[in-house]
Order: sequence, then structure tokens, then C-alpha cells
Amino acid sequence: MSTALPIPNIELNDGTQIPQVGLGVFLVEPGETERVVAEALEVGYRHIDTAAIYGNEAEVGAAIAKSGIPREELFVTTKLWNDRQGDARAALEESLGKLGLDRVDLFLVHWPVPSQDTFVSAWEQVLDLREAGLTTAAGVSNHEVEHLERIIAATGEFPAVNQIELHPEHQRQELTAFCRGNGIAIEAWGPLAQGKSDLLTQPRLVEVAEAHGKSVAQVVLRWHIENGTIIFPKTSRRERMLENADLFDFALTETEHAFVTALEAGRNYGPNPREYGAN
Repeated sequence: MSTALPIPNIELNDGTQIPQVGLGVFLVEPGETERVVAEALEVGYRHIDTAAIYGNEAEVGAAIAKSGIPREELFVTTKLWNDRQGDARAALEESLGKLGLDRVDLFLVHWPVPSQDTFVSAWEQVLDLREAGLTTAAGVSNHEVEHLERIIAATGEFPAVNQIELHPEHQRQELTAFCRGNGIAIEAWGPLAQGKSDLLTQPRLVEVAEAHGKSVAQVVLRWHIENGTIIFPKTSRRERMLENADLFDFALTETEHAFVTALEAGRNYGPNPREYGAN
């Protein structure tokens, strides 16, 4: 059995420990997923992030089952899709069946879909699933401040995490300040802007990377780490998996960190959570 990579944990507001770096399998084809997850576990990842809508939970489960890694050493996240917000328990039970698990470590309401206005009820159901032991931690994804305020007001419960599009060009400062001010951990999807920008060729970042003997991607991921963000950059390549987790033997100077922060452009590459899912 492989040895876990030296990735630190972050303590969530419910006391759950979550590895700060994991592997995301968004857009990993089902036919590739088992291999990718198996390789990630083999090189030492212990945090895997999937979702019902990704269509690859069964393959994630197969890789976990074959890994021989004790369940308590793994952190597995899945998510409640938009058309199941009225039926969260059945949806999670289906996901658990595919994953071959009796619980997940984190279950997220994937999108608020304000047009259907069921996200508060969905959050209440996810809390019930936590109480039932089907998930250890309860959280949300792609929720804006107004969505968070509604679910907190309705239940008095703060999500353990909010998983959002977050990268240097789209830093979500109002939202991240709200989350951090209320003890909600931030997970960044698309932490490298999904390869849709020129982020990794920015001349100043190239200079910073060269100064540390690292890649520009590692510099950007280190910036996330220093901000306290949980990240799971997606890759299907073993060498990139290792590179993406090799972030803890260097630190950015204050000036270097500021270089990355100065790339804010209000530029998102994913859907708008206030509109996504509208009929």
C-alpha cells in the first residue's frame, strides 16, 4: 500500500479534518476514471472529489476498493445534483451504492439553482443526512452570499465548506470574506483557471517560478495554499499529480504573493451561480 503524501489537513467548522490538496475528477471520462484515481491513490493522494453529475462515481469506487487503503485514511466528496434537490436521501444512497461506501466524508449541494428555489430545502435534507451518518460533513458548492445567508437563516447551521470557482483572475473577495468570517472553509474548483487563460504564461509569475525552481502552476497553487484554500487541481497524468501536491517545501515572499493577487480581473470561466440551472 502506498504512503500518503505530506499534505496538511484543514479542520472544518464541525471538527472534520480535510486534506488541503485532493484530486478532482470533473470531466474525467468514466473509462479513464478508475486508472486516474488508482494512480492518484498510489502516489499518495487521500482526498477525492467527485459528483453524481460527473457520471464516474462507480469508477472512483472501484479504484478505492482495489487500493487497499483503509477507509478512515480517505476523504471522499460527492454532490447533490440540481434535479434531486427534493430527494437528497435517495440521491445520496444511489451515490453511495456506486462508490461502494456506507458514507461520504462530505456531501455538497452542487448548485443553488435560485430559479427553482429548492436549495434551502436541499440544505435541510443534507443536514438530516449528516445526522443519519450518511455523510460526515455537510456543505455547499457555488453558493453566493445571498444563498448562504438564506440557508443559515433557515437552519442556524453554517456549511462546513463552500466549493466555488476561484483562481487569481476571479478571487471572489466579497464571497470569500463572508465565508472566512463565518468559519466556512473555501474549496477552489478551477484553481488554475481551467487552462482557459494565459495565467500560466504571465511573465512575473514565470520569474517567481524560476526563482523557486518550481512551475508557474505550483506558484499559483502555493498562493491558494497560503490563502488557506482547499484545492483539487484536475489532471490525468501521474507526473502532474505529483507536481500539483509538491507545494510545501517553499513559500512565496510577500511581494510574490502580491504579484499573484494583483492578477484579479473579475474573469470567470464557469457558469454564473445566480443564473445556472434556470429553465
